[in-house]
Amino acid sequence: MKKKFKLVDLDCANCAAKMETAIQKIPGVNGATVSFLSQRLTLDAEDSRFEEILDEVVQVCKRIEPDCQIQR
Repeated sequence: MKKKFKLVDLDCANCAAKMETAIQKIPGVNGATVSFLSQRLTLDAEDSRFEEILDEVVQVCKRIEPDCQIQR
């Protein structure tokens, strides 16, 4: 399943790159793109575990950029 999410308060292009790399390492993620310019996350992950994977993505984002929020 592939979905796009809006990122709120993503302040750093370097942080966006770190987030993208970390998200791609999560088991079940087929692909992820974090765009600093458009403030969007595109997540392609397993259908059966999508919500669980999304929860992990939120935790990764909070660890790298504490002020950043993913709008579901």
